[in-house]
Amino acid sequence: MAPIAVGNVLPDGKIFLFDENDQLQTVSVHSLLAGKKVILFGVPGAFTSACSLQHVPSFIEKAQPLKAKGVSEIICYGMNDPYVMKAWGKTFPENKHVKFVSDGSGEYTKLLGLELDLKEKGLGIRTRRFAMLVDNLKVTVANIETGGEFTVSSAEDILKAL
Repeated sequence: MAPIAVGNVLPDGKIFLFDENDQLQTVSVHSLLAGKKVILFGVPGAFTSACSLQHVPSFIEKAQPLKAKGVSEIICYGMNDPYVMKAWGKTFPENKHVKFVSDGSGEYTKLLGLELDLKEKGLGIRTRRFAMLVDNLKVTVANIETGGEFTVSSAEDILKAL
């Protein structure tokens, strides 16, 4: 399947998150993102070095400038189980704006065409690193990395596109 691209409408599917009452919720992507300007950024793995030291911090640090440009939500998406994503999110005590969501089974990653085979590194099939700007479900920016690189999907790259 071809990767999601600019001009595409995000497919609907289920993802998992913990709500403000710390209850695990299964939510439809469309119900979560419809009518909003959202940054959805994907990581190959929670607690991995580039994800923890560069990718997530870039969005935490740039959250205010992104929101000032009209972004209503910033969502970190990973193919880890929801409990791992929750625990990982808690390792960023300065975070006030990035929501962590899970696609533990990889079903939504397949719908996006963003699978990354990292079996040789002991990680299995994961999500390619990416950052997308989505406006009312339509992809307006799609910065998708090749391999495990981190060259086009930072918060700074999205800010430039805004």
